[in-house]
Amino acid sequence: MSLDLTKTDNGILLPVHAQPGAKREGIVGVHDGRLKVAVTTAPEQGKANQQLEKVLAKALGLRRAQVTLFKGPTNARKVFCISGVELSVLRERIDEILVGF
Repeated sequence: MSLDLTKTDNGILLPVHAQPGAKREGIVGVHDGRLKVAVTTAPEQGKANQQLEKVLAKALGLRRAQVTLFKGPTNARKVFCISGVELSVLRERIDEILVGF
């Protein structure tokens, strides 16, 4: 289960497969090389995107301001920019979450 994390000048790009309207929120595995993240919010007027940012921040031990949507506002295939954390640390945190999957 390898995720293609890309380091840029602004942060680390994290590919995500969004699952809005789910029964439970959280990181639920990997789908097609992307971190699969479920949120209970419906995909209306960007609400699910905001909830995805919150869920990612909490799961990865980051502040909400460190997680921003970079690409794919209306698509299930999104890219988030994670700032203020080293690539190795982020990869380690994701690996810890994915141990059970």
